[in-house]
Amino acid sequence: METLSSLAYPPPPPTFLNAFTVLCMVTMPFTGFSEVNGVHLQYSKFWNVGPRKKFVGTVSGRTGMAIIYLPALLASISSLTLFGRDEGLRFLLLRLSLTVHFLKRVLEVLFVHKFSAQVAVDAMIVISFSYLMMSACTIYSLLLCQSRFREPAINLTYPGLVLFLIGIGGNFYHHLLLSRLRGKYEKEYKIPKGGLFDWVICPHYLFEIIDFIGIAFLCQTTYSFVVAMNTIFYLAGRSHATRKWYRSKFEDFPEGVKALVPYVF
Repeated sequence: METLSSLAYPPPPPTFLNAFTVLCMVTMPFTGFSEVNGVHLQYSKFWNVGPRKKFVGTVSGRTGMAIIYLPALLASISSLTLFGRDEGLRFLLLRLSLTVHFLKRVLEVLFVHKFSAQVAVDAMIVISFSYLMMSACTIYSLLLCQSRFREPAINLTYPGLVLFLIGIGGNFYHHLLLSRLRGKYEKEYKIPKGGLFDWVICPHYLFEIIDFIGIAFLCQTTYSFVVAMNTIFYLAGRSHATRKWYRSKFEDFPEGVKALVPYVF
């Protein structure tokens, strides 16, 4: 507990943020296990995989993914205009990192990714709201803690910034490799090659995890660490399901290619 208290701000007084943090902790194990067990959020290659549901409807992949990320981007940009520099470097870097994170995602949707699947409207709404709340609550949690508590004994601001830059750069690079797999009018999936794809099928997820760990280090609140853990659970399950999907579709899928972590998982 002493080590934990030196790494993170104490939890703030009871607010909706604490309730949201507890909710994230309670649902954390299910986010990954549901993906492993075939209950997928209905987007990308899994939009029509698993038990069928009565969908509210579907939208194109590009439209759906843009709507998923746009509210969180607007919240992050708003935080840059609503607050000045008086709150310190940590708070500024956190807001900038979240803005860059979601701006990158929107730009990738518009100019990098190629879509061959639909997005279920109900999944789109749930994911979009989750990202919006994550962005807003991460910023609010740091603002709340900085106004009440001293800085944690171990300052992770600069390690967090380094991890964030590594994560966002690696994620973009592997998204770029994925986008180049298919020609302009090709829609079928192929086994990714190049970069860390020769060792894991989801290196973009690995770097996204590093990205979120970096943001958690920049923030150093209980909420931000819970979000990072939730991301790890979910993307570990999603990567496992992705590897299983590729193995079912391609007989020549390399056995040595893991799901998320080279040689390990």
